[in-house]
Amino acid sequence: MGVEVRHAATAGSRSLLALGIAAGVGFGTAVATFATASKIAHMVLVPPKSREQDVEILSADLSSGRIVLGRSPATALEGRYGLWFEEDSGHAAIGEVISQTSDTITRELLWVDLGELGSPARGRLSGWLQLDPNRLDLPFEEVEIAAELGGMPAWLFPAEGSSASTGTETDWVIQIHGRAATRAEGFRAVPVFREAGLSSLLISYRNDSGAPESPDFRYALGDREWRDAEAAIEFALSRGARRIVLMGWSMGGAIALQTLFRSQYRDRIAGLVLDSPVVDWYTTLDHQGKEMGFRGPLRKLTYLMISRSWGKFFTGMDSPIDLDRLNVPEHPERLKVPTLILHSRADDYVPSSGSELLAERRPDLVTLELFEQADHTRLWNLDPDRWDTVISNWLNAQGLSSQRP
Repeated sequence: MGVEVRHAATAGSRSLLALGIAAGVGFGTAVATFATASKIAHMVLVPPKSREQDVEILSADLSSGRIVLGRSPATALEGRYGLWFEEDSGHAAIGEVISQTSDTITRELLWVDLGELGSPARGRLSGWLQLDPNRLDLPFEEVEIAAELGGMPAWLFPAEGSSASTGTETDWVIQIHGRAATRAEGFRAVPVFREAGLSSLLISYRNDSGAPESPDFRYALGDREWRDAEAAIEFALSRGARRIVLMGWSMGGAIALQTLFRSQYRDRIAGLVLDSPVVDWYTTLDHQGKEMGFRGPLRKLTYLMISRSWGKFFTGMDSPIDLDRLNVPEHPERLKVPTLILHSRADDYVPSSGSELLAERRPDLVTLELFEQADHTRLWNLDPDRWDTVISNWLNAQGLSSQRP
């Protein structure tokens, strides 16, 4: 088997290199382009083992509730955020800015969940404050969803007045987290949906920590993960759920959309709520790859690697990803339910242009709420009142809330 793969890969490499040379690209340039394309594809498809620690922690004092960070556009933004530190072995929650200098930002230190927050240290910000569902001070249940690859852990927060063991007689929201995140990403959305009378199911999916791995241990960018969301719908229906709202964060938005388009239970999906969603991977990856010179032959070759069967010899994927199918703005007619999109024009990871284009092409179904300053998936963190109000009003408008205006 190993010999066959090497021969196939070599044949594929020679063919593509020959194409590059025939097109006027030198052999050395073709080899370098091929290597870079493979590297970019791996960055997109392989679940990361570590994340960039781009926040400088200068001092921290839990007793006084203060932490001093190196100044950057992200650390200077108002709001509350999670702070991973020491290569993600520790986690804390930080609050509003207390003071600042030209080089430092002093913020509230709210609590430390994991590890010992010493200083100096390195860390990274995230949009989710809580790691533990007990911090929400709401009834919940640990459940397991029987999915294609095995049991997927999830948290169920029943609507007020419904049973934690059955969750019956309510509409449900199924929350789908983003790439390289966890189901804890959705904690901040539980209260607003609970107030509207919906039960919340926060799911994991293949290749998450604690969930089964796919045989290739590769993200499919929504092209296969939707099956795990479909299993979650089946679980919800078995507990008596009436209608389903899918909420997707970042790549979770791509998963939610594919679930709507392809699930056998799509007639039970009453709406979508998408925060900073990937609605078009071409736009997203073009944006993320700018600094690597992602254009021309490099861009074309990378997309071919991901979307063609021969690409598995270089990406490790079991099967190619249909990027055209994931390009929702180019197929707007497939959208069949009311959809709320919350996105920031300042999002430097998943640009808002895809969301804006989809809203332009389906104004009958898409409600778009644009923020100006928030970072990727951190809209709630910057302005939780506005975020909650937008969702609450939209649920009311769609008849998906037990509240009365």
